[in-house]
Amino acid sequence: MNLLIFGATGRVGGRLAALALRDGHRVFALVRSPDKLGAPREGLTAIPGDALREADIACAMDVRPDAVVSALGTDGATTLSSAMPLLTAAMEKAGVGRLVTIGTAGILQSRAEPELLRYQSGESRRKLTRAAEEHRRVYEFLRESALNWTIVCPTYLPDGEATGVYRVERDLLPVGGSEISVGDTAAFAYRQLTDDTYGRARVGIAY
Repeated sequence: MNLLIFGATGRVGGRLAALALRDGHRVFALVRSPDKLGAPREGLTAIPGDALREADIACAMDVRPDAVVSALGTDGATTLSSAMPLLTAAMEKAGVGRLVTIGTAGILQSRAEPELLRYQSGESRRKLTRAAEEHRRVYEFLRESALNWTIVCPTYLPDGEATGVYRVERDLLPVGGSEISVGDTAAFAYRQLTDDTYGRARVGIAY
């Protein structure tokens, strides 16, 4: 499989790239600073570029990926919501249908107030909502697209290895879930590349 990753220098994106390389896939990473990918690894190709530049994304699509992963962060600005329309347009033009993105539990539905998202309800303990609002814009945009997308929505995300023991739920955070490691989040997201169980859905993940 040819896999194109945006955000491969981040915590989840880096772990996911390592899993794909372990399994013998070819990984292409669009990165502004290729040196941040670390030492050269067999099967890993850095594509210098910016996720906010249409021409750079089009160039990345020239590798003819079978699937795309977006592990881009919100970075205190609108990078995430600005990049997604460019990315999806490039995917549709290139005929690439599968997209897995990393979101946040804040954009899952609230159990207590089903008409609201978690970050809009009393379920969320976070006072700052800027990041959740960015992820909500991405979710709303993908809902209107023709892509087969999955948004993996972790709650509190500490560093940690994959345990393989966690709970997931479509559109909701598993009851009582309070955290999930970077390793388990990356491992679950990686599996979605070849599994359509959660196609066109948000997935809450937690221990």
